[in-house]
Amino acid sequence: SKKDINEIVAFLKAGPLDPNVEIVVGVPSIYLTYAKSILPNNVNISAQNTYKVAKGAFTGEISPAMLLDNDIPWVILGHSERRNVFGETDELIAEKVSHAIEAGLKVIACIGEKLEERESGKTEEVVFRQTKAIADKIKSWDNIVL
Repeated sequence: SKKDINEIVAFLKAGPLDPNVEIVVGVPSIYLTYAKSILPNNVNISAQNTYKVAKGAFTGEISPAMLLDNDIPWVILGHSERRNVFGETDELIAEKVSHAIEAGLKVIACIGEKLEERESGKTEEVVFRQTKAIADKIKSWDNIVL
């Protein structure tokens, strides 16, 4: 909500913020321009999702070009909720990361196992699989944070 964003912004403005650290706040798409308008200049804004192609009939999706057109430089991709609730696969997430990077966005690529995967000792396998899917689609990790 705007109230929550206002509280986060007040906290960030109270500082101090380390000038050697890039701080990024990810908000739902409906609040991106609002949050950007009130965030301190030394704090960046991130979308929480984007799609894997530049344009087309993808109702409700936001393209990297749309984000960049609104001066949104970051996007979060592969969040566990997108994987678990919406069924996004490693392959789809890798395609999204690749397109976002090629379009000029910086990406926070979420990787990690579910609780049951951790409890069954599959953490390393899952993290490797998710990371490899991304690695196979990109040329550089320069603008990607895992």
